[in-house]
Amino acid sequence: MIITSLLDTDLYKFTMMQVVLHHFPGAQVEYRFKCRNEGIDLTPYIDEIRAEIAALCRLRFREEELAYLRGMRFLKSDFVDFLALFHMSEKYISVAPAAGGNGEIDISVKGPWLHTILFEVPVLAIVNEVYFRATQSTPDYAEGRARLKNKIALITDDPALAGCMIADYGTRRRFSHDWHAVVVDTLKQQLGPHFAGTSNVMFAFRHGLTPLGTMAHEYLQACQALGPRLRDSQVFGFETWAREYRGDLGIALSDVYGMDAFLRDYDLFFCKLFDGARHDSGDPFEWGERLLAHYIKNRVDPAGKVLVFSDGLDFEKVAALYLRFKDRAKVAFGVGTNLTNDIGYTPLQIVMKMVRCNGQPVAKLSDTPSKDMCNDEAYVAYLRQVFDIKPRQ
Repeated sequence: MIITSLLDTDLYKFTMMQVVLHHFPGAQVEYRFKCRNEGIDLTPYIDEIRAEIAALCRLRFREEELAYLRGMRFLKSDFVDFLALFHMSEKYISVAPAAGGNGEIDISVKGPWLHTILFEVPVLAIVNEVYFRATQSTPDYAEGRARLKNKIALITDDPALAGCMIADYGTRRRFSHDWHAVVVDTLKQQLGPHFAGTSNVMFAFRHGLTPLGTMAHEYLQACQALGPRLRDSQVFGFETWAREYRGDLGIALSDVYGMDAFLRDYDLFFCKLFDGARHDSGDPFEWGERLLAHYIKNRVDPAGKVLVFSDGLDFEKVAALYLRFKDRAKVAFGVGTNLTNDIGYTPLQIVMKMVRCNGQPVAKLSDTPSKDMCNDEAYVAYLRQVFDIKPRQ
């Protein structure tokens, strides 16, 4: 089995799931899988992927895992009680060759949001590991360790980076579970005070690390269908989040509609209410400068706010961003693929995105066009009009 614990996922899946339980328990959703790499044939692995998903659906939360979750101050007792009864069901997920051929596969998840939200991360981890153990039967772990050592030295050997904090965000695109475990253990031992923690709840539990995460794109996308009015869906999402967590988990995601639309909604109230924002598409330096200017314009001291960078980072970019912003705001970094799938092979650029909620299409329109994913062009055009998002050239 690739996935041996239901904690082997990102923290923000649990934080969003609690919001779903308390505010949107009847929401129905659909997720779709996509591999962005060209020329990758995943069809030979369909049976193995199905078998791993079947094993995933047999898992239950263990008592010690529930006790760990119960110890997080922002997770409420009724939610953990629900998890004690929870399991994933195969009836909500299907895996088949894509209709268009070309080696693509169609992974579809349809059903109640409350019962499908935990599929995404472990399913992506399964696809990765099945693919790489079939195509790289004798992985070059020595190369991986050497690369990881050099990354760590880049941070620890430079006095100018003394306050730089890096977290592992690499669950969904990891080379394998075992390599992920090596990476986390190495970071804990060698990165030392520069290691902020991990988004992976299982490894946080096992290693006594801080689990990190707040919200993901699917939450704000679903609010397009769940809120009172489409134009107010981003505001509705932030307000609902704040009602649920009362000051905890205060990092807002900024790129569901692009930075322009985010800043229009991220007014003085949200500038003061949230601890900061997370970057996940577009130029990170431009994003940081715009966000700092926005705080100043709203008479909020950016020195007390957090800028979280998490988009395709490597350690060189982390260092450059830290030096640019370290004296002007608090900065944090989540590194994913470059940590957990950098041993000499081309990583799979795979995603599983929400595409419908309560029967209507939902979408994100990020500042990186390749990250958009919606199969309804008319809805995307309407979304652009409602949020005044100019077509890209």
